[in-house]
Amino acid sequence: MNRNNNSCLHWTRQSNFDIAPSRSGTIPSSLIAIASLLFTSAIFYQTPTATAMRLVVQRVKSASVTVDNTQISAIGPGMLVLVGLHQDDTRSDLEYCAKKLLACKLWENDNGAPWRQHVKQKQYEILCVSQFTLYGTLSKKNQPDYKLAMKADLAQELYQQFLALLGNGYEGNKVFDGKFGAMMDVGLVNDGPVTIMIESRNLMFESQSSSISSGNVDE
Repeated sequence: MNRNNNSCLHWTRQSNFDIAPSRSGTIPSSLIAIASLLFTSAIFYQTPTATAMRLVVQRVKSASVTVDNTQISAIGPGMLVLVGLHQDDTRSDLEYCAKKLLACKLWENDNGAPWRQHVKQKQYEILCVSQFTLYGTLSKKNQPDYKLAMKADLAQELYQQFLALLGNGYEGNKVFDGKFGAMMDVGLVNDGPVTIMIESRNLMFESQSSSISSGNVDE
């Protein structure tokens, strides 16, 4: 594409499939829709090696963690959260997942309307359990492979940062956890049952979607 008079050429749709250059300064809605569709497809059909912090969230009536026959944590109504860290996760992944978790509306409101209130509005509790096996894949021999999971030392550091983010965003005395790296017996009464997944790969998707929908392009 040539540039004339050092100006940036943009595209506008002239017919169903006839697209020609213009100087309107915006991207037409047709191209935005196509770009959004292609990007969505790439996100949701990507390979298992995709970077993402992963949370499996269960709405519970109660939950507990026992290590060596000793109960170390227990909550009443709230959320049991299995936390998996990908080998490439960073602080932004922690912040995204913490924000989404605290804003997740799993409960009805006072009028009985479902999916209206989050854990902070209900003043419920959160029990987090580190779970590197969320990144397990099966080998040709059907044996679990955990190479996508973050290494233990760094994972423990980031996991503690994640707990701190939850405590700072809510109340520290309402956030509990198990014992990192230990063999744990996790008990729960799933309320519903309701189980959802939160992944930080949506951070990239939302960021790119916002950029596309703005209708701006760089020179």
